[in-house]
Amino acid sequence: MDESKFIWTATVGAKGQIVIPKQARDVFGICEGDTLILLGDKERGIAIAKYEDYVKFAEAIFAAKNKGQ
Repeated sequence: MDESKFIWTATVGAKGQIVIPKQARDVFGICEGDTLILLGDKERGIAIAKYEDYVKFAEAIFAAKNKGQ
């Protein structure tokens, strides 16, 4: 089994909230108060990512664009 791949389950509560399993939080460094981004595709489903990781990615794209000008 590939040790870099995981599968977890989460239950949606009455208010539409889910609890991210502790092991998943530990693996991905998700802490209380972190902002997450949910990316959705009707055919492929939902992906969850840390907001700060996407901000860093966007900053790198803009820096590369400005460097190329």
